[in-house]
Amino acid sequence: MTSIRTTCAYCGVGCGITATPTGPRTATIRGDDAHPANHGRLCSKGTHLGETIGLTGRLLHPMIGSRRASWDKALDLVARRFRETIDRYGPDSVAFYVSGQLLTEDYYVANKLMKGFIGSANIDTNSRLCMSSAVAGHNRAFGEDIVPATYEDLEQADLIVLVGSNAAWCHPIVYQRIQAARAARGTKLVVIDPRRTETCEGADLHLPVKPGTDVALMNGLLAWCDRQGLTASDHLDVPEGFWAHIRTGHDLWSTARTCDVAPALLEQFFTLFAQTPRTVTLFSQGINQSIRGTDQVNAILNLHLATGRIGKQGAAPFSITGQPNAMGGREVGGLASTLAAHMDFAPDNVARVGRFWAAPHMATRPGLKAVDLFRSIDEGRVKALWIMATNPAVSLPDAGRVRDALASIPFLVVSDIIADTDSATHAHVRLPAAGWGEKDGTVTNSDRTISRQRPFMALPGEARPDWWIVKEVARRMGWRNAFAYDRPADIWREHARLTAYQNDGRRLLDLRAHATIGNDAYDAMAPFRWGGETLFADGRYPTPDGKARLVVTRQMDMQPPLRDWPMTLNTGRYRDQWHTMTRTGLAPKLARHREEPMVDIHPQDAAALGIVDKGLARVRTAQGDSLFRVCVSDSQRPGEIFTPIHWTDQISSGGRTGLLPRPLVDPHSGQPGFKSTPASIEPVAAQWQGFLILRGDDRVKLPCLWATRITVPGGALYEVAGNGDPARLEACLPKGDRVEAIDQTRGTRRIAILREGRLAAVLFVTRTGLLPARDWLIEQLEADQVGASVLAARGPGNQPAKGATICVCFDIGLNQIVAAIRDQQLVDVPAVGKALGAGTNCGSCRPAIANILAQTHRETLHAAE
Repeated sequence: MTSIRTTCAYCGVGCGITATPTGPRTATIRGDDAHPANHGRLCSKGTHLGETIGLTGRLLHPMIGSRRASWDKALDLVARRFRETIDRYGPDSVAFYVSGQLLTEDYYVANKLMKGFIGSANIDTNSRLCMSSAVAGHNRAFGEDIVPATYEDLEQADLIVLVGSNAAWCHPIVYQRIQAARAARGTKLVVIDPRRTETCEGADLHLPVKPGTDVALMNGLLAWCDRQGLTASDHLDVPEGFWAHIRTGHDLWSTARTCDVAPALLEQFFTLFAQTPRTVTLFSQGINQSIRGTDQVNAILNLHLATGRIGKQGAAPFSITGQPNAMGGREVGGLASTLAAHMDFAPDNVARVGRFWAAPHMATRPGLKAVDLFRSIDEGRVKALWIMATNPAVSLPDAGRVRDALASIPFLVVSDIIADTDSATHAHVRLPAAGWGEKDGTVTNSDRTISRQRPFMALPGEARPDWWIVKEVARRMGWRNAFAYDRPADIWREHARLTAYQNDGRRLLDLRAHATIGNDAYDAMAPFRWGGETLFADGRYPTPDGKARLVVTRQMDMQPPLRDWPMTLNTGRYRDQWHTMTRTGLAPKLARHREEPMVDIHPQDAAALGIVDKGLARVRTAQGDSLFRVCVSDSQRPGEIFTPIHWTDQISSGGRTGLLPRPLVDPHSGQPGFKSTPASIEPVAAQWQGFLILRGDDRVKLPCLWATRITVPGGALYEVAGNGDPARLEACLPKGDRVEAIDQTRGTRRIAILREGRLAAVLFVTRTGLLPARDWLIEQLEADQVGASVLAARGPGNQPAKGATICVCFDIGLNQIVAAIRDQQLVDVPAVGKALGAGTNCGSCRPAIANILAQTHRETLHAAE
């Protein structure tokens, strides 16, 4: 069948994909060799997108409460309740909470409805949680939200500095481009991160700074460059006292003390930076997700502006976004703090956009940002909310309070592809939206490249595109002519016209060349980068005087650990999962790298607290608590712990990280600080542990302390632990022929349920004994016949377990890699790749393979001694 060129559904790298349908809901997924973002490469998530496009868990029909409804009835209800709420309480009593998963055309229609016709700016996006500090920093420095870098700059730089970016896991294709540049031209790599992540492996330098000290670090580096005579600011707008501030208290020793980094290590970095004009500083969530995130961004921008490392090939500050269309949302005004087309709420901008839209009720001031929005719901000020393509009950900080708000709001609409999410549980109306592979529109990636996302599957059930759903509600609210769109191309042309409307070069976002393209040209649109290749090369910025602005940034005082909360909690992503796992959680291969939500803790802290590796521990903060599996790791700094953001009530009894962070935000951007929450941690004992394997897609709630669902081929694996009688789990077993083995001495129970000779379920529980590997049992879910011997957990001549999955792309486990290293005397990562294939696709597992090589060689040498 015909291959369709489209764009990946995940991170802001914006990789091109060719999808070849092989059936109604199946497709072969490959990287697009011609796409400028990835040149054919895909990470593990993109590679396995084909495993996530089935209909498992899909919302296929409009629902009012728990009953199926027609589209007309559901849309009429939404329009009526929003209109009634506005008429009674005013436009600020309603809100939209949208997502970087939306296409630009979806975003545009939602923003236009809220800001131009409802008359409020209460539309915010989950992008507020990942990159709004970068937006605020860009606007303060450049006068517009501009990312002045491209991926090609990474390949032309002599030094790349990653700050708060675990690129090997979170942006693997960018990481591979960096590694290729290092191999080709000797580019140096410095990683600045409190954790020693896999991105740090093989870096020329790792600075394990104290969390929240990035302003001090960048100001100290700028002071160093100033003393070396490397700064100039006559071409910049410099606030009074800026250089006096930089030259006071930012010496090497003071900076090292604040950042808790050895002075010699810091001097090595400062010297390298000063000697390397072609430097790209790439920053991500570790910078943005802070209550001082905007100052941290501006400290980086100050450094590049004052040292001339901007507007040149291979020299730029580079904010890399988390979501596939966070940038598109920024371009159309999807944030409550912006208006549209990179315009703010200045009166002339409000008048300009009002004229363009012929809008009857223009918003004249910024609306409620995400955290404030949900606080306003909890306080009863916002009475109707529409959530689109996101899951704030999991992802927002202080998520317990967010859930209380969703449960109390008089009217909640959720449009999503998934029927049951932690947020949709509270919805009065659920609307079935189009998913990836069905959507038609555009997205913008981190380096301003706009690409088409094209459908290659039919819309399932009664699902509809988000832009269609919004425009139908708008028309029912009385604005038929303003929302008379028939196709995404209509919306794209209007968006392009607005970027050019009365612009005259004042804003760099200008898509006038696309304002009149035809439908066929829109369908065939090739990826293109707006703004040109090397922004600011002429030294001109979109500010009134044409100069970029330096911004005074001050390091906030670092408080000592609190008695009740002695640890610092950091949160972030896992390599093979995405957001709240509504999509990646469907892919069996993606589930095996990190099967459970884990809390990483330094061995020193674990020993002091009686916490053991692979045990359970409870993390507490002032906002709530949650249970995690333990990973004891010296990649953590002492006194700090790390948990992943992905797990939800739908798939785990613990691991809900969103409950823990404080709802404190940056004063400029409104972005929450997810990276440094005061916390405590304590061990949790379990009398027994085990696992349950079930055939089929049905989900069960297990009556035990710990239960985490992992998707596997043919069914699901539940890792379980608890206290009391584990026999309670047996009530969750399906009906069928039962075989069992019980060892009272070890407190072991092994139960299998067979149906017509096929394995329907298997439950293994032990109080004192060891549990077998799960791989062979999982394989039996798809076997035609099994017998009572399944209780042995291995077949005749069964091969040793492959171990924890290291390479998801080729399903290669730890034990297989170790065996190959020892048996074939492999000495480096390419040799492992040649022998097993591991690390030869997306490459995100290469740092892990390097670690395994080093560890295996150390063990071999030790044994020889």
